[in-house]
Amino acid sequence: MTILNFGSINIDHVYRVEHLVRPGETIASSDYRQFSGGKGFNQSIALARAGASVSHAGRIGGDGVWLREQLAGEGADVDFLEVVDSPSGHALIQVDAGGENAIILFGGANRTFTQEDARKILDNFGAGDWLLLQNEISAMPEILRLAGERGLRVVFNPAPMGAEVLDYPLDGVSVFVVNETEGEAFTGETEPEAILAGMRKRFPDATVVLTLGAAGAIYDDGSQRIAVPAQKVEVVDTTAAGDTFIGYFLAGLAAGDDPKSALETATRAAAICVTRPGAAPSIPRREEVTSEQ
Repeated sequence: MTILNFGSINIDHVYRVEHLVRPGETIASSDYRQFSGGKGFNQSIALARAGASVSHAGRIGGDGVWLREQLAGEGADVDFLEVVDSPSGHALIQVDAGGENAIILFGGANRTFTQEDARKILDNFGAGDWLLLQNEISAMPEILRLAGERGLRVVFNPAPMGAEVLDYPLDGVSVFVVNETEGEAFTGETEPEAILAGMRKRFPDATVVLTLGAAGAIYDDGSQRIAVPAQKVEVVDTTAAGDTFIGYFLAGLAAGDDPKSALETATRAAAICVTRPGAAPSIPRREEVTSEQ
């Protein structure tokens, strides 16, 4: 089955700082680098490097043609990746001495999709195909509605989480992948058990994967619950760790792996990711992940 990732593509500007800048403060950066990024782009890279067949639907400006070439070079299908008359999306990322980050996003070309654009792309996919979504592109309600009408299996990572997400047509989502902040926004709860119970009550037919950072992840499909711990590593940069986890987890599901195996592989991949700087460049290839088993 095909995995369509309908998502963002960004140019990441990464600044290494001693601490994340505070209001009214000006600080010096000890390093600056430019990387490919965007949650959609990162997750497509992770899917491709995990061995999945992925098609990426997205938009870039003329300044981002190199991103299209990079995706194609990883083996992703880029037939639905357009170059438009708008700047590419970009992110300004601070990374502190402990590896934590703070990010400012500019949507750019990612925010130019209309309902008709979504329809034209989704007309090429149908029942049984997987659709992976984040929340960094426009026309999200239309994409979700059209996907439901076509019987696609939707995996939704509601990042970045905003109040508008609560009004999206989410009944057709098959799998939610949320962190604790996103889970709290959906349920009003802060403890993992309460978040999972709240998600089950709100979305009784969906599978929920709750990511817990250094504490690992929990899978709940209503009939079974599986907790997998995170691996202990020396953290350099947490950027794209969640995207790596999602790509590897979905690649496992699409390949027919059982949920526990998919979770374990995704957790190993994310652990390797955080030991390296950058977003997409930090995502490991499958042979690296399997060698850690």
